[in-house]
Amino acid sequence: MLLLTLSQGSFAQKDILVGIKGGVSIPDLTSGSTDNPLSSGWSSRFGANFGAVASAKIKGKFSIQVELNYSSQGGKKDGAQAVPVSYFTNTPPPGTPALLYATLNNVTRLNYLELPVLAKLSFSLSSNLKFFVDAGPYVAMLMNAKTLANGNTEFYTDAQETQPVAQTYGQSFAINVNQSITDDIKEFNVGIQGGIGLQQKLYRGYLMLTVGGNYGFIPIQKDASDGKNNTGAATATIGYLIKI
Repeated sequence: MLLLTLSQGSFAQKDILVGIKGGVSIPDLTSGSTDNPLSSGWSSRFGANFGAVASAKIKGKFSIQVELNYSSQGGKKDGAQAVPVSYFTNTPPPGTPALLYATLNNVTRLNYLELPVLAKLSFSLSSNLKFFVDAGPYVAMLMNAKTLANGNTEFYTDAQETQPVAQTYGQSFAINVNQSITDDIKEFNVGIQGGIGLQQKLYRGYLMLTVGGNYGFIPIQKDASDGKNNTGAATATIGYLIKI
């Protein structure tokens, strides 16, 4: 429907390019506060970013570009960190706090469908090569989310790991968690996407190389007790477009 709309109506006489793109995403989970140990301490990881592209030239150097992307978001933590008691037992002993501390490798993966609408300015570097910059808003729908954690660890009641849990003192637990957290994450988000790149004429179409990033404005957690994190990622993609 998107491409049909672009090819009819007001854009009917304009240059229209359609194609696909794919590449790497380097997402991270940012937190504006360190008050909640669950939402702090995240670092970036690698993921995928790919999708479909439709671009319509409006006037001169100015175009509108619409995309539909699969975007991998999330982050990772390695080492000492806060973990929910549910990571190792569904029936904690009486008096056990809701959060304990352990040494783990922990990855959170959030997969979204994102729909950016970008304003694009292109500048000719030669007869076949253009430099461009684009930016604009996007809306996103969560496809699925999961957390994966593993390690062989003892559990502590403090972040410095000096006070072991009395009931498990001296015991190490093998942790291997692969848990869906889709129900804990908000289904929709909005944000901004931008990038710079090169567009080279190649055969009957155009090769497009883009580096940029995106940032989600809405904290992802449904429950404030889980903290507040925003999605964001650096991206590098390569695509191929043809004129219709």
